[in-house]
Amino acid sequence: MKKLSTKLIGKVAIITGGARGIGGATAELFAKNGAYVVIADVLDELGSHLATSIGGRYIHCDVSKEKDVEAAVEFALAWKGELDIMFNNAGIGGPGGSISDLDMEDVKAVLSINLYGIIHGIKHASRAMISGKNGGSLICSSSSAAILGGLASHPYTASKNAILGPAKTTACELGMHPIRVNCISPHGIPSEMLLDAYRVWLGKDDIKPEDVTHEIVGERASLLKGRGGKFEDVAEAVLFLASDESGFIAGHNLVVDGGFTSAVSHLSFIYTPIY
Repeated sequence: MKKLSTKLIGKVAIITGGARGIGGATAELFAKNGAYVVIADVLDELGSHLATSIGGRYIHCDVSKEKDVEAAVEFALAWKGELDIMFNNAGIGGPGGSISDLDMEDVKAVLSINLYGIIHGIKHASRAMISGKNGGSLICSSSSAAILGGLASHPYTASKNAILGPAKTTACELGMHPIRVNCISPHGIPSEMLLDAYRVWLGKDDIKPEDVTHEIVGERASLLKGRGGKFEDVAEAVLFLASDESGFIAGHNLVVDGGFTSAVSHLSFIYTPIY
């Protein structure tokens, strides 16, 4: 049996969008490494069940509402008296289609969660961390779509690219406390959001995670032959950024893509925005 690590022993963490997918895998890994985990999500049943199973806590949180994010931070402080880690992970996809037909209300809806939700998280988590005087780690979910064009819809790409700037500026400001701010940019992870996009794109309702992984590895290219991305790959990277092992890393965007964004410039595939 693999010995459990204690990289986050005694640390208090909030994970938005933590009920499933990357957030859920990260919540489980954090707990296995000794952290007290607050799952903040809108998927109440899934979130509550997961929180109970890992000895954590759950709070309903719509990150587009600043008061909800503030309440999640206050909830963590009331539970354990401090906050050490905030993984701003909650996000949604965006409508595909041509820029010429884009509904700006759809753009606002995506930005309200994917961008404003992360700024809400940085704002209120940093307040708690500054008051606690022990520093902390803030991790923000971006995407390979922020690095390479043509991978996702225009609203989604705009929101994920826009995260990189505030992460760097807040890393500059908060480093004196010392609070580290970093981003994580996955590619091709078979989340529910990506599965839904492929169902629409391929016109099939029965798409499974392994189908998407095969599609990405087989036709979308990777430096790692036959190797698709998994939730656990991203969770391990987030764990690294959350732990003291990355104590001298700040203002960084850690890309978890199997080398995709490095290799694609040498390939001749045409990429179509799918979500």
